[in-house]
Amino acid sequence: MNEAALLPGTGLPARDAANWRLPPLVVIAGATATGKTGLSLRLAERLAAEGRPAEIVSADSRQVYRGLDIGTAKVGAAERARVAHHGLDLVEPDQPFSVADFAAHAAGALAGIAGRGRVALLVGGTGLYLRAVARGVAFDALPSDPALRAELQARLAGEGLAPLVDRLREAAPGAAARVDLRNPRRVLRALEVALLAGDRPPPRPRGYGGPVLWLGLSLEPAVHRAWIVARARAQFAAGLLDEAAGLQARYATDLAAFSAIGYREAFAVLDGRLDPEAAIAEDARRNLLFARRQRTWFRAEPATRWLDAAAPDAAAMESVRGFLEAIPAVPIPVGSTVDRS
Repeated sequence: MNEAALLPGTGLPARDAANWRLPPLVVIAGATATGKTGLSLRLAERLAAEGRPAEIVSADSRQVYRGLDIGTAKVGAAERARVAHHGLDLVEPDQPFSVADFAAHAAGALAGIAGRGRVALLVGGTGLYLRAVARGVAFDALPSDPALRAELQARLAGEGLAPLVDRLREAAPGAAARVDLRNPRRVLRALEVALLAGDRPPPRPRGYGGPVLWLGLSLEPAVHRAWIVARARAQFAAGLLDEAAGLQARYATDLAAFSAIGYREAFAVLDGRLDPEAAIAEDARRNLLFARRQRTWFRAEPATRWLDAAAPDAAAMESVRGFLEAIPAVPIPVGSTVDRS
């Protein structure tokens, strides 16, 4: 097929554009503390000024929890007033939430964005969330069993992570090779699937069904380290301890939601196990390790244009303009009303 007949990021013929039911999607990916949120806000406002309003779908597995604001670097009311956001404050910290739940929420949000004739910005560092939406990976197709999951969670609490990692390697070496074996949630889920269905490959991407542009933010390691340390200190200065104290008064501190980096450290200060400086140092140390794992993950994402996170705006806007100009029109379902405000 003539490549000129394909629309950007889709591999789909241009003639199929009339059948789309999803908006043009700009993915902004990258490791923690690379400025994804700030860039998404600036891009959305620039696009609106040029007559292409956009809405943001957060792809962060901890920002879905209500009350986890400072420690997850969640946008506040002022930013949400500037640009419409989705994917935030969806459940309480003690409620389960999966990648399939996120995909379902995002599907509804994207349908609404398409109906308003707007562009969608999918922004975050949770790679599974990004793949579920932008590549159409059907994680809900994987089997689940609440009773088995509860049994595995009890084993994790009683025996630690190492025995579960060993069991995963024994039951599903292929899955073990793909999973971050330092992440308890990922290990638990992979082992649950393996015990139910064997060492099966991950679901194949179905595609987004519309035009997609992938942008990634990266930094030189020394600069990134400085940004991570500065953010950890700023979050504690902004009231992370008070936020954590309020959460500790309402919930058990071993909830999966509180695996978000910063809360374990804040709880340790509140309990007298760490002083604030040691907590900030531990917060930064864990984020540096997390960022390294994220960089490894995102390097495997094909067709991503990587930008210098220290000054990304001009290159990002150039890429987005070119992407949108190559699309015949924003897909608008029949009966919908275009909102250019």
